[in-house]
Amino acid sequence: MKLQQLRYFVQVVRHGFNVSDAAQALYASQPGLSHHIRQLEQQLKSPVFVRRGKRIVGLTKTGRDVLAVAERIISDTENLERIAGESQKEVSGELVVSTTHTQARYVLPPLVRTFIVKYPKVRLCIKPCSPTEAAEYVKRGEAHLCISTEVVASVKELAMIPGEKWIRCVITPPRHPLLLCRPLDLADIAEYPLITYDFAFAKMSKIRTAFESRGLTPFVTLTSADAGIVKTYVAAGLGIGLIASIAFNKAEDRDLRILDASHLFDSSMTTVGIHRDSYITRYMYDFIQLVLPGTNRSTIDALLMRAAPLRASAEAGRVLISTPPAKRG
Repeated sequence: MKLQQLRYFVQVVRHGFNVSDAAQALYASQPGLSHHIRQLEQQLKSPVFVRRGKRIVGLTKTGRDVLAVAERIISDTENLERIAGESQKEVSGELVVSTTHTQARYVLPPLVRTFIVKYPKVRLCIKPCSPTEAAEYVKRGEAHLCISTEVVASVKELAMIPGEKWIRCVITPPRHPLLLCRPLDLADIAEYPLITYDFAFAKMSKIRTAFESRGLTPFVTLTSADAGIVKTYVAAGLGIGLIASIAFNKAEDRDLRILDASHLFDSSMTTVGIHRDSYITRYMYDFIQLVLPGTNRSTIDALLMRAAPLRASAEAGRVLISTPPAKRG
């Protein structure tokens, strides 16, 4: 049984049993991937996938058991690769960060510049996505850490490191009637077509909760995960926008006007999420400290060790976080 077979198997599951998408993500041919899966099943003497004709539609009991073990093996292998990278004279490796579009575009650029200067041999990959997707990437092992919101706390496989709070604002074109509303009220916002994030009105979101508490249902005319796209369509006169305040730049957004909405919506928090089984390298520590300037290594270790049920073992200033085995009986 080969590690490559397990990688291919896990990728098929992660891509919703779509062999073509999994092959593309692995830079492999579809027939080659299918061949490795068949070899795995032959060695196991049991099918891992439920099939309907040529389509894969789910996992067998054996497949579910193999998936749990395969994910641990792949995670441990990646941890070993990171340890090896740190043992070199010039630190090398890879750091995949899943984060919101707002963080990726408006917050991270100067931090990434600093990081790359310090770690020129570490390949950094930024995956922009929604807050929930950012946490899911880390949960599935497709990212090493995420920069998200409080949603990280709802993913049991992740340990959450809290950061600074941030607020929301409303943006409009110049001379918009809403600019005359002082103080701004939710009822005023609900009178105009709204352009905002595509996750803004998800179940239990702070924006949705605020409007529902007042019995208001705003007309959302357009959504996007990217605040830049929201601003573009607000500037085009298609509606008013509701975005994170950190996404508004007075110098760059001269064709827009901003209204404070911090009194209308509860603030949110920037958080960093790390998988509990992840090996924390030196460059991961340093990246977290760039994102959350108020933290240091001992603070991060303490937070991770308190993220029960975890067992942390330190080695040469680094931490391996793992979940203790479940009690039997």
